[in-house]
Amino acid sequence: MLEKINSSEDLKKLNKEEKEILADDIRKYILEIVSKNGGHLASNLGVVELTIALNSVFDLPKDKIIWDVGHQTYVHKILTGRKEELKTLRKLDGIAGFPKTNESETDCFNTGHSSTSISAALGMARARDIKNETNSVIAVIGDGALTRTEWH
Repeated sequence: MLEKINSSEDLKKLNKEEKEILADDIRKYILEIVSKNGGHLASNLGVVELTIALNSVFDLPKDKIIWDVGHQTYVHKILTGRKEELKTLRKLDGIAGFPKTNESETDCFNTGHSSTSISAALGMARARDIKNETNSVIAVIGDGALTRTEWH
C-alpha cells in the first residue's frame, strides 16, 4: 500500500481497511530505516494512526499541523511526499529528523523538542483570524509538554 502514497491527496482516496494496511507498511518502513540509520523509533511508531488521520481529515498545506515533538514526524514526512528522502535520515545532507519549512510546504513550523506547539499554534491561529482566513491550526502535543517538574 505504501508505494501508492505520495501525498495527502493519495491518502484520502483509501478506505479504512487500506489505511490499516498502510499503517502496517509504514511501521515496517520506519523500522527498516531506523535500524540502518538510527533515529527516533518509538515516538514515530506511536503516531502512525494519528498521522494518517490528521493527513486524511485536514487539507495540507492550507491547514497547519504543528508537532510539539518534531522527531515524531517521520510518518508525516512519508505521507507528504518524502518517503524516498527518509532513507537519507541521519546521513550527510540527508532529510532532517524534524519538521523543516524548507523541505515541504506541509511543514509550517521548524520544531525540535517539546513545549512550543501550543504557543506557535496560538500565534498562527491569531494571525489567521486577523487575516480573515478560515484554515485549521492543529497542535499535536504530548504529555511532556503539559507537565512541570517543580511547583511553587
